[in-house]
Amino acid sequence: MDTRLDKSISIIIPVYNEAPTIANLMDNLKLFKEHCEIIFVDGGSIDGSPQIIQESYRIVTSPKKGRANQMNYGTSLSKGDILLFLHADSILPNDALIQIHNLIGGGYKVGCFKLTFKSSHPLMKICGFMSGLRVVLRNIAFGDQGIFITRGYFDKLGGFRDIPLMEDYQLSMDIKGDGEKIALAKSKIETSERRFKENGRLKTMARMQRLQHMYRKGADIEVIANLYR
Repeated sequence: MDTRLDKSISIIIPVYNEAPTIANLMDNLKLFKEHCEIIFVDGGSIDGSPQIIQESYRIVTSPKKGRANQMNYGTSLSKGDILLFLHADSILPNDALIQIHNLIGGGYKVGCFKLTFKSSHPLMKICGFMSGLRVVLRNIAFGDQGIFITRGYFDKLGGFRDIPLMEDYQLSMDIKGDGEKIALAKSKIETSERRFKENGRLKTMARMQRLQHMYRKGADIEVIANLYR
């Protein structure tokens, strides 16, 4: 890996009961461990996740539960010039840091990766492709795409909203409203399809579209969160 990186990167990873799967990400992060700061932020796990993680990485416990609060808390403890928010069931591409530096160094304040699911199912391939297209056409990125952003711009936006769901969608809307373009990296981040398999692929896709529409129309976020659960 090229270590001639002019800005420091902090990777912030919210976790909650990820014991069965967290080893995959921990192995993946070995490639980046010497080149950036990595902070796991627990949201009150009861399955032993913190004990697994603390053997190899720094883990802190957020005072408030919820992914938005966990990521904001992790940010407050971090030191990097660039923040990369990563889901616990994702795998970064080998050139992730280089991609981030190239885009931020090229003038972008925020970006994300193309998305692929750990699945051979045609619907998941379409979903991954549409995720990248959504960034290009609508300037909307979701958390499973590995959103990265300069600390200064993240602070300017006020961080993630203190909401139980849609924090990544709202951040994209804030960025869009501010007139900034979200850059799309060439490399792909890989993520699990577990939530799609658990609830049905088509059903989950349709439900997410419905919930996003409700959010855009100003529906109560608690109602949306309950429907999501």
